[in-house]
Amino acid sequence: MTVAAASAERRVALVLGNSQYRHAAALPNPVRDAQAMAERLRGLGFEVVSGFDLTKQQTQATVAQFAKQVRGADVALFFYAGHGLQVSGKNYLLPVDAALDDETSLDFEAVSIDFVLRQMSRETSIRLVFLDACRDNPLAEVLAKTAGVKGVSSGLAEIPIENGGAGTLVAFAASPNQLAYDGSGEHSPFTKALLQHIGETNISITEAVNRVTSDVFKATNGKQRPWTNVSLTTEVMLHKVDLNAPLIVGEARPPQDEAGSGTRNTGTSTGQTDDQLALDVLRQKIPKLATEGPIFFDRPIKFGDPAIDGKSIAQLIKSQPLFSPVEGLDKSMWQGKHCDGCHEWNEARLCEQAKNFAANDVSVMRLQHPLGTRFKVALARWAQGGCQ
Repeated sequence: MTVAAASAERRVALVLGNSQYRHAAALPNPVRDAQAMAERLRGLGFEVVSGFDLTKQQTQATVAQFAKQVRGADVALFFYAGHGLQVSGKNYLLPVDAALDDETSLDFEAVSIDFVLRQMSRETSIRLVFLDACRDNPLAEVLAKTAGVKGVSSGLAEIPIENGGAGTLVAFAASPNQLAYDGSGEHSPFTKALLQHIGETNISITEAVNRVTSDVFKATNGKQRPWTNVSLTTEVMLHKVDLNAPLIVGEARPPQDEAGSGTRNTGTSTGQTDDQLALDVLRQKIPKLATEGPIFFDRPIKFGDPAIDGKSIAQLIKSQPLFSPVEGLDKSMWQGKHCDGCHEWNEARLCEQAKNFAANDVSVMRLQHPLGTRFKVALARWAQGGCQ
């Protein structure tokens, strides 16, 4: 039985990614970036409206669907990866069929980012915007040179924040009027860092974005610095976990008194409270490892589970998951894929997770892990040994 109910907070996200441009060179990463972000946000409890490689008409239809769904949400989020540009301080995202032959093309072929932001501002409390759209854009050059349009830039302009609700955060992949890198890996530097930090346990969104900025700056040798405009009146935490509250099974109840009065006991003859009894029940359910002694990152482990026995933590984080990473997620979304592709796992990040498991042993029973509960037990013991 689940002890703690899911949060009643309603979260709705719009995720768009465009790679296969018809009148410009294709971008390798935006669709992968957007697909990974959509999956990550679903895991964080968002209702996700998404679209990939959309035309202008398809983009407008997707935004319209989002506009209906987001009304009244506690958290509204917009993520876009692909080509974008600014003209005289106004920002546009570019659908895959945009050609931009002249100035009027902006109205008929591009989508104003302000238009999208207006849809997410209606009756919503918190608004989060992430724009990975500052890539080097040949269509911006075409518009500036052949159409003579002034004030055209591939970099985006600063977005002023309107008052209302609990506030807004806007995060750009690069500083205003500057370009961002698409990246040579599976994701752009900005999205890669965002995927790693946006869902970190008990980290505020502002701190997560600070970590993204630091990672991108380091990854690009100081050539790209993400920029953020924040006006939040409350702390926003997308993955808040009470590490002291067991969430999985077995709520222990002390016996009723013999008189049958229905009065609940507050302890036992040994002085144990109901909470202590519940923790003891959970601890009895924690599976044991077949391996005795310390656990090392790159050495084989006897987990006591044939599916993962004889493999190291380093091997397993690059393997395929055994269970869905998100409850209820369709098998087509995770079967046959590799864990580190979605979770951006590395030794340092795993160590931080492992420390939580080691500090609170029953937290390993909180949620099913893609590699099983025994993997979390091994992580806890690994952390106890200093994550060696």
